[in-house]
Amino acid sequence: MALLDFHNPWLLVFGILGNIISITVFLIPTSTFIRIYKEKSTMGFHSLPYVIALLSSLLWMYYAFLVKNANLLITINSVGIVTETIYITVFIIYAAKKARNHALKELILSIGGFVATFLVSWFVFSGNVRISVVGWICVAFSLGVFASPLSVVLQVIRTKSVEFLPFYLSFFLALNAIMWGGYGAILKDLRIALPNVLGFMLALVQILLYIIYRKAKPVAEEGKKVPEYVVNMEAQEASNQGK
Repeated sequence: MALLDFHNPWLLVFGILGNIISITVFLIPTSTFIRIYKEKSTMGFHSLPYVIALLSSLLWMYYAFLVKNANLLITINSVGIVTETIYITVFIIYAAKKARNHALKELILSIGGFVATFLVSWFVFSGNVRISVVGWICVAFSLGVFASPLSVVLQVIRTKSVEFLPFYLSFFLALNAIMWGGYGAILKDLRIALPNVLGFMLALVQILLYIIYRKAKPVAEEGKKVPEYVVNMEAQEASNQGK
């Protein structure tokens, strides 16, 4: 199997553009980890988004190896695995003991989940059934990851503030979903296309909220605490076909 499918130019276009955009999304947290390195502290950041992104990349990588003509899905999830591993390693090195132990537990559970998925699917199922089982596990996981920013969306509506809703991140996530959704549609693979349809809709909602509330006067919220909004999650999505 050739690394790139030159027999289908549109598949090649969507896959290459998807790789470029997904790499951009994967690299967004770099500034955070440069800060962690300089401060020698994780500064209250959480490891879970990066552990989830790593698990997502592992699952989609496995799925891409099972199906045909999904080589560009392999390349981007390879990048995802490398970048998320670096992020998690830096986090563990500079985290306080409690945060480090928590991150290691998350990592062990995630790797264990991937290994269990691989062993069950490989030895219990075969052929198209194996592909289907692994594919729908990836879809279910992706849908859960895509739903995670809903708390931020609700926060924006409640406070009328876009402080925690980065426009460019939402924009790149929308582009990312378009590219990988198109890639899945050309492959006629619903398991690749479906989560990206939802990803595009959620990114579009975030962009529209930014447009609506960008000049609105924020509503003060007592004891407001908004969780870190970092996608990789794959993004998100890059977290999801690599998001």
